[in-house]
Amino acid sequence: LWLCTFTLAVSAGAALLLPISIVSNEVLLLYPKSYYVKWLNSSLIHGLWNHVFLFSNLTLFIFMPFGYLFTESEGFVGSRKGLLGRVYETIIILCLLTIVVIGLAWVATAMFNEDDHSKETLFDVWNIYLPYLYSFISFLGVIVLLLCTPNGFAILFTVIGQLVVKPQFLRDIEDDLYAVQLQEEDIRRRINLGNHMHVPGKIANGHTSPDLLQQQLLDVQNTISVLEKKKKVSPWRRNLGYPLVMLLLLVLTVLCLLMVAHNFFELLVGIKALPVGAKETVVLGISSLSTLGSVGATLEIVLILYVMCASVVGFYSLPFFKRLRPVPHDTSMVKIIGNCVVLLVLSSALPILSRMLGLTNFNLIGNFGSMEWLGNLYIILACDALFAALTTLCLTDKFTVKVRTEIYNRFLMLFQRDSRRTWSFSSYINTGTKDE
Repeated sequence: LWLCTFTLAVSAGAALLLPISIVSNEVLLLYPKSYYVKWLNSSLIHGLWNHVFLFSNLTLFIFMPFGYLFTESEGFVGSRKGLLGRVYETIIILCLLTIVVIGLAWVATAMFNEDDHSKETLFDVWNIYLPYLYSFISFLGVIVLLLCTPNGFAILFTVIGQLVVKPQFLRDIEDDLYAVQLQEEDIRRRINLGNHMHVPGKIANGHTSPDLLQQQLLDVQNTISVLEKKKKVSPWRRNLGYPLVMLLLLVLTVLCLLMVAHNFFELLVGIKALPVGAKETVVLGISSLSTLGSVGATLEIVLILYVMCASVVGFYSLPFFKRLRPVPHDTSMVKIIGNCVVLLVLSSALPILSRMLGLTNFNLIGNFGSMEWLGNLYIILACDALFAALTTLCLTDKFTVKVRTEIYNRFLMLFQRDSRRTWSFSSYINTGTKDE
């Protein structure tokens, strides 16, 4: 459990790398000579990126596999049952698994990398194989984000719509509450009548069983609690909250699409450089990352966090990964470890995806930007085009599904009506022929 907590902390740090870096750059730009921000410098941010990369590797390749193997281990046959035996078994299996993974990484590096040094060195794990494996996993994380985020954009409208009170201009909440309270009193009266009569089974005045009445009472009480919460909400919030939240989500989604399209055309023309990170220390406080200054930087942070929320919502909405969704008080330890690994992979890929899509101009620092596939123009353009196309498709499907369903039902009714007319006409002709 402590390893899972540490993994979630690393995931949060990876997701906040770009927002923290952007805020640091703007603070140093606004207050370059302030005594209170002397501790905030470029080396601190560079060290933060390196530490997040280090802890991401440790949690992904050591801590989480150790936690899973320890959960499944029972100790070697013939050894004493206990905690120490399970630890020994976990360590040995983890070492064997590490050897297998390093061997596979060496084979893959020798096949796809033309560097002779990487073919000759088998034990240079930290400088060659771990970055290579992390690059591969980050690429998979970027692909998953590209597939989940557009779906998450569409689902967020539904999720937020369920949390925000919808405006009801033609309904009076007090009248609805009064009617439901009368219904509650009627159900209580029928339950008390059945208890005094001591008649098992059915009750008069409705012929409803006591169990069904209790269930109806619970449903009515839930409805009363919902209506009371709506009644406490101010009229301004009740009538304007839902439209404003939906408009905000739509504006953020459209801004993401516009920034991705702008980044695509700049890369296509050659105005903008590829998102390969800076290997040297990045100097902060020189210039703003956006032409809009602090407002543009704030917008970049909001869009990055919005993409992260949409990706998580979209991931847990996919058909295959719905079973991985945690359930309160009913989640196994293996499923918790799986969720931690998923969040770590998605969070680690978020800075890379944000830079690829053009949501920010902040250069990737350290090993996050040293991945070779980031220098491939075709991969970056394909990812931008795929993201824009999937987002447009998901939003179009979201906002037109009711219209398409209604049109389909109308056409279906029309075809059924024509088929019935044709059948009745043919049967009439056949009947007339037989009479002759």
